[in-house]
Amino acid sequence: PMNFINRQEELQRLEAIRQRSRTQSCMTVVTGRRRIGKTRLIRESLRGQQYLYFFISRKEESLLCEEFTKQITEVLDIPVFGIISQFKDVFAMLMEEGKRQPINVVIDEFQEFQRINPAVFSEMQHIWDTHKEEAAINLILSGSVFSIMTKLFSDNKEPLFGRVTERLHIGPFPIRELKEVLSEHHPKYTAEDLLTFYMVTGGVPKYVELLIDQQIWTHQAIIEEIFRPNSLFLEEGKLMLIEEFGKEYTTYFSILSLLASSKTSRGQIESIIQKNIGGYLSRLEKDYRIVRRVQPVLAKPGSKKIKYEIEDNFLHFWFRFIYKNRGAVEIENFIYLKKLFQRDYPTYSGYVLEKYFRAVLAQSGEWAEVGSYWERGFKNEIDIVAINPLDRKVLFAEVKRNPKQYSEDRLRLKAQTLSRKFRGYTQNFQGFFLSDLCES
Repeated sequence: PMNFINRQEELQRLEAIRQRSRTQSCMTVVTGRRRIGKTRLIRESLRGQQYLYFFISRKEESLLCEEFTKQITEVLDIPVFGIISQFKDVFAMLMEEGKRQPINVVIDEFQEFQRINPAVFSEMQHIWDTHKEEAAINLILSGSVFSIMTKLFSDNKEPLFGRVTERLHIGPFPIRELKEVLSEHHPKYTAEDLLTFYMVTGGVPKYVELLIDQQIWTHQAIIEEIFRPNSLFLEEGKLMLIEEFGKEYTTYFSILSLLASSKTSRGQIESIIQKNIGGYLSRLEKDYRIVRRVQPVLAKPGSKKIKYEIEDNFLHFWFRFIYKNRGAVEIENFIYLKKLFQRDYPTYSGYVLEKYFRAVLAQSGEWAEVGSYWERGFKNEIDIVAINPLDRKVLFAEVKRNPKQYSEDRLRLKAQTLSRKFRGYTQNFQGFFLSDLCES
């Protein structure tokens, strides 16, 4: 299997927290989408240390407590008397023991208590507040239903509000790491291979690992792997989101499906769905962090020029090619699905290519802002504008699969209005192409 990939920064933070917890209890919340490697990161950070790992699966509280007390006797070597059937008693026992020795406790899929027994949150808060000063507990709470995890700790009506000492949000691997993985396993990769790898995995460790372990890294092989019977990728979008959205999932899925098919403004989507989606869009952006609101660079905060995009590469791909064609997926007509994909790939990969170069520029550390630009009615669109006010320089870039389609004169013409706002700046005009992927 794939080695643990460089999460140095996160590991250092978790280690610093562990050291601090030896004198006073710390509560750390780790969030991030499913398959991003939260559990693996936490376990890696505690490697060589003694720790308790509680996984909250959907079963009776008393059964969970039985598992946990068994672990406590084995790991901490302390006797547990009688049968404990409530989590609050397990937690109280640990906080008491934490006054005698430092303890690392990981609670995974913490949000599941909401279903099992929601009273656990206020019981924990009370016990925590009573003992945290004298105890040395390194408590790490992790969960993948982002909306509930956020609400539990950020909503001032919730019992655990204000108790968290540290938060870590785990994102996908940056492009640099993706390229390293690919070149280590498949040094002769082409630009198209890298683009497809990025388009499908978006740097999510689980997907990267899945492809690498099966030695799938060419454009063709990746597409074959997705559009085949029983492919893990076919159900993945649903598995990830159905729990986040609950009963309303069909409306959310319709909105996301339209966003993925380049209907990117609220008006376009409302005219198709025939209902007001303001509230849905705002929740997709703020509560679920699945959608990002995009404005042209230098737009005023209240400006009406807004489009929305799905942040996660895999979800964008899933809604575009799998969910949208779920009829063909149902009857397993993979030949049809692959034809459809081939037809739309040139256009779709152009969108992914733009996103790729924006990410490369954003991760380069050279720019204060990296965005795109358009004028009313989506006129004079510029794929990438990168700004550095410190060095007073600005970059206007156009992204094309094929260098023959790029014209600097056309780009300068489109940038006329915008470039006036950068008087006294060094202004660069550039084309980025598919072939640059292997160099970037």
